[in-house]
This record gives sequence, C-alpha cells and structure tokens, in this order.
Amino acid sequence: MSERRYTEQEEALEIKSLRRIIAAYANYQDAAERDVKRYERSFKMLPPAHKELLFHLGLKYQRLRWCISMNAAFIMNMLEAFEPPFDMSQYVDVGDHDHPSHMHDHSHVDCTHSSGRGDCSTVSLSRSNSLLDEQHENLNEDAKTHGSSRETDNQKDEEDHMAGCSQPVGSNLGTSQGVDLSCNGDTDASTAAYCQDKDVSESSAVDNVTPRHCTGSLFKLNVPPIDVDKVRCIVRNIVRDWAEEGQKERDECYKPILEELNRLFPNRRDERPPSCLVPGAGLGRLALEISSLGFVSQGNEFSYYMLICSSFILNHTQEANEWTIYPWIHSNCNSLSDNDQLRPVSFPDIHPSSAGITEGFSMCAGDFVEVYSEESQESAWDAVVTCFFLDTAHNIVEYIEIISKILKDGGIWINLGPLLYHFADSYGPDDDMSIELSLEDVKKVAYHYGFVMEVEKMIETTYTANIKAMMQNRYRAAFWTMRKNASRSKAQRPR
Repeated sequence: MSERRYTEQEEALEIKSLRRIIAAYANYQDAAERDVKRYERSFKMLPPAHKELLFHLGLKYQRLRWCISMNAAFIMNMLEAFEPPFDMSQYVDVGDHDHPSHMHDHSHVDCTHSSGRGDCSTVSLSRSNSLLDEQHENLNEDAKTHGSSRETDNQKDEEDHMAGCSQPVGSNLGTSQGVDLSCNGDTDASTAAYCQDKDVSESSAVDNVTPRHCTGSLFKLNVPPIDVDKVRCIVRNIVRDWAEEGQKERDECYKPILEELNRLFPNRRDERPPSCLVPGAGLGRLALEISSLGFVSQGNEFSYYMLICSSFILNHTQEANEWTIYPWIHSNCNSLSDNDQLRPVSFPDIHPSSAGITEGFSMCAGDFVEVYSEESQESAWDAVVTCFFLDTAHNIVEYIEIISKILKDGGIWINLGPLLYHFADSYGPDDDMSIELSLEDVKKVAYHYGFVMEVEKMIETTYTANIKAMMQNRYRAAFWTMRKNASRSKAQRPR
C-alpha cells in the first residue's frame, strides 16, 4: 500500500479520538458506580415496610460494586498492555473535554457489532508464541470513504478515525490479574461475610493498576453515556467470542461458516494455503477459527474499542480461562435471579496461541472501503466471510462491489447476518448516507457484480445474548454462499 503522510491537524484529531476511547475505558468503574448509587437512592425512597421486605438489596449493591471492581481490574490490565500508536502527551487542550453527544456507531439492539470504519494497522499472531505483532500499513490518500466527505472535525473525532498509524501498537508486555483486596469500610454483617468469602472489599480493584498513558485528566473527563455503553458492549462481546458461555451463539453463527469453508476448500495443506478475509472481525475469534482450519486468515476491524481488547486477548493470554468478568451486571431487567445477574464468566475458553493457527494470521485495523479499495487488493482473496457486517455500511452496494473486486475469479463469499442498517436512524442536519435495501435487492446487487448463489438459507441466532435472561432478541439471519463468476464479473468492470 502506498504511504500516507498525515498533517499535524490530522494527527491531532487521531490522538484526540484515541484519548476519548481510552478515557471511556478508564472511566468504566466511575460510571458503573453512579448506577449503583442511583439504585441505592431509589431503595431509600421506599417505605420502611418495603425496605424490610427487600433488605437483601443492600447486599446485592455491595456485590455489584465488587463485580464492577473486578471488571475494572481487567480493563486496567488491558489498558496497561496497550501501546498507543501516537505520543498521547501531544495536543492536550481543553477541546479534549468537549465530547460530542452523538457518535455514529450504531448497534444491534443492545450491543454493537462492528462497522468498517476507522483505524489503520495490521496485526499478526505468531504461531510460536502469544505475541501479536502489530505492523501498520498506510492508506492511500485518495481512498474512498463511507458517507459524506464533508465531515467536520468533530464528526471525525466522533468516529474513532484512527487511520494512518505509523508506529507499532502492541508489544509483549506482561500483565498481572492479581490484585490484593481486603474487607474494610462500613458494611453490614452479611456484606462483610460476602467480602470475607471472596477475599475482596468495596474498594477499587484498580488502585494499583494505572496505565502509563492514562493521565489524570483522562480519569476526570465527563465521558458521554454512549461511550460508556460501548465499553459495556465490549464486555458482552468477550462472552460471545471468547467464553464457554458464548459457545452456543458461536455454533449458530460461526459453525455454518466454518463448515462451508471446510467443504469448499478440502485441500488446505498445500504450499500455498487459501486466503480468507473477515471484514468486521470484532474481537477476532472467527478469523482465528478460520486460520485454525488451515487458511491464511485476515480479520479487518475499524474500532479501537474492539482492537484494544482483541489485541490484549491474543497478545497477553498465558492460559485458558485466565480472566474472569461479570458481563451481565449492568441491567436489572429480565433477571431470573440476582445470582444469574451477578454470575462470573471466565475467558478465553482456549489459549489463542495454542489453537493451531496458520502462519500469516493477521488483523488489519482500518476502514473496509479505504483499505480494500486499494489496487493491490484486487483479486487477492480466495474467500471473503462477512458475519453481522453487511448492514454496517453507509452504502451496501459499495461493500458488495469491493467484495467482488477483491475476490479471485471463482472465489467464495460466505455471509451470515441480518439487515439492521446501522445508519438508518441518523437524523439531523448532517445525516449520514444510509442505503437500506431489502434482502431481495441485496441479492440482486450481488448478482449484478458477478456472484452466483450456491447455498442459501435462514439461520436463527442471537447477538451477545444473555442466555439466562427472560428476554432475548433473535434474528432470522440470511446465510448464503456465493461464488464469483469469472465471465460475469469481468463484464461489470469499468473499461
């Protein structure tokens, strides 16, 4: 890819954007504590007789605080391991505190699945150890972008646009989950007993873990609620991709894709294994599973919320089930019991470096349209896998056109997902473009760009669902395998 040099103003915007993301992670515990205080205020409003009936809620709130502190301990260890691609001490000004109230990172009902916007880096996982070596590649200055080109500086800040990183993002840093805690403070007998049983306290589990790039100002920022929600979504995405509890969802979403790849590429032990691209790779599990099948697999992800977490899991995991989080604590709705809401989830369920990955496994952090519109990507891939990705587009036609362009003649496109268009609800004077097609029209566009349908069905599945909740949102996701027809695809190319 051609080298892309950035102006001082562009670099300042990139640093400001990344600082905002780090601030959202760093302020996770404070935001969660505000929720607990709100619960306590409501409890205090109850009549005495009702308080007596619900006396156990006091203990629940203390347990919530402990679960929050454990999540925060993981987050701070993750941030400690993260090597920013920029000198984060640069461009510190009062503007960093002026967070816009809206960010264009739409979600699938209750949790984000990643769109193809943003950061530019390439990361690869070596088969010999757990180090995720991140090597950045620069974008072409004239590459296409999603949506309007008339973005304001604030909009660019909002969209976590980290394109053009010029320094390594990751390094082999050791982390430690061990945080010594002891019970103290004013607690009732039952709370103290719980603390003693868990060897924890109400105090923060992150007091001794302060990432070197997290300055005091980052902890004092007024982080917008939407940023906090993104951090909580990452916690739930960890369950989907890296916990045993997420296996059912992975079987629904990933297993049909892996079975198709296994069927269509039976000979993968040649000197040149087939290549597969996974846009919208999220926390990287599907791309890793494809690599473990014997493919040269590359995940593409835009969001540094996702990339910071996936890099940590791939880089710094020493063993399976090394970490424990409490992903379901942020909603009191539809819980069968307090114990269900406060249950722990250990991860990762496998040690990534011991998963038998194929040499060449990588994660490319960047805008899907920008990165893969490059001339060097034309006819570069044997397969493209899109899972909960197509509807993240501003212009889904552009996505399909690029998928056709980057596939070799006869190449395979496997898709699974709904059509919950992420920008469908963008209102205001600077509305984002959003082309929202029916499934029938999506397939017509695919046929136009030279694809031939080979397998088609609907699959029922969830996305980051709490398996023990009283409500779960299910999708009837479209699943297909299409093949790029050589003669038809050539006919569609501009002369």
